[in-house]
Amino acid sequence: MKFMLMRKADSETEQGILPTDELFKAMLEYNDRMIQAGVFLFGNGLRPTSEGCRIVFRNGQPEVVRGPFTPPGEQLAGYSVLEVDSLEQAIEWARQWPTLDSNGNAVLELRRYFEPGDFAPGPLVEAHQQQLKMPVEVNIHLGFPGTCREAMTFYHQTIGGTLEALITYGETPAAAEVPPEAADLIIHGSLNIRGRRLMGADMAGECQQVAQGTCIHLEYDDQDRAAEVFDQLQQGGQVTMPFAETFWASRFGMVTDRFGISWMIGYGTGRSPQTPLEEVCNP
Repeated sequence: MKFMLMRKADSETEQGILPTDELFKAMLEYNDRMIQAGVFLFGNGLRPTSEGCRIVFRNGQPEVVRGPFTPPGEQLAGYSVLEVDSLEQAIEWARQWPTLDSNGNAVLELRRYFEPGDFAPGPLVEAHQQQLKMPVEVNIHLGFPGTCREAMTFYHQTIGGTLEALITYGETPAAAEVPPEAADLIIHGSLNIRGRRLMGADMAGECQQVAQGTCIHLEYDDQDRAAEVFDQLQQGGQVTMPFAETFWASRFGMVTDRFGISWMIGYGTGRSPQTPLEEVCNP
């Protein structure tokens, strides 16, 4: 069973007051206990309602209502999603909420998720189950012959995003078994680009294979930015197709960078000057 454990807002959270280091540490320890028990799926804090809005429909027409909203106690300040065997088990975890929060006066609420078994079998339920079978993320993993750190740093500088990890073989629990010359090689690199991850690792021996028949496609809504990225990727690499106007895109190019990784860079893909937007959207 999945439950949402909601932390209701109060006057402090609605003012955007962040938790103290002591409370932050207590929450991390609380979440870690649930992680170790295998019941914590994820959780997030929410900014004040003054920075949000509601979309209210009246007779089918949406109206945007800006925050803040009152009273604070009826709003939401954060939530965690737990997977447990029963409501009683969820309550037991809720009881362990750090008492440092709001000086011991926090208000929590538990709500159970609907599940497919709650609905009568039918095509709509089957369609919903197909949606649930989809992966949470689709990411790309690249293998490098010892150049992963250089490549991931270069991609971070060129493309942007958040370089989440550059973990070496020497930093793993198996470090004692790693040859000295491999200790500084990367076992896991991760660049987060708008929630999608470009991952990489230094691969040894036969595990390292040159990527063939695959390209990473980056689409931009700014032509100058797309051209800049294409130019940076081609430095020390090889241009397969110049960055130029095509019949399917305002600008499009293909390049293999100096690390042997192939890229497609697009701007206005599906909206070339020869193809009006109306024709693309309504063929």
